[in-house]
Amino acid sequence: MLTSDPVDPINFQIQIGEQRSRGVEFTIGGEILPGWNMIAGYAYTDARVTEDNDIPVGELLQNVPKNAANLWTTYEIQSGDYKGLGFGFGLVFVDQQQGEFPNSNFQVPSYVRTDAALFYRRDNWRVGINVNNLFDVEYYETATRRTLVYPGAPFNVQATISYEF
Repeated sequence: MLTSDPVDPINFQIQIGEQRSRGVEFTIGGEILPGWNMIAGYAYTDARVTEDNDIPVGELLQNVPKNAANLWTTYEIQSGDYKGLGFGFGLVFVDQQQGEFPNSNFQVPSYVRTDAALFYRRDNWRVGINVNNLFDVEYYETATRRTLVYPGAPFNVQATISYEF
């Protein structure tokens, strides 16, 4: 980890700091019923400074949420006139994150984002419409400092056509 050079902290950095990230992550997915698929994931991360000449040991690392989770489900009609038509729905949760380094009281707030999809599959063709941030939630993905915060994407729609060969 780069840290400020004690001799010239404005112009130079030296490799002296260390970070540690510990946690657990899991993903589970499968077909619940014919045509109905689900995937879910969760991550717990404890990321801290373990050695540094400038930042206190034990400080949380910037832009690392302690908790993050996601859930996505799709259903595709298996028979009949609408065979191949499907839809999906998903949720993404990201816990609050340290927004400035070294730690301060500035946090990037947690958020929940909702996504949806509608698709049609026939032979080797697939046509889809994905709606991201369905409810146009205002959220922030990361921050470098108080004055440089990166917002998440607003409501948007993507259309795709693909052919598999």
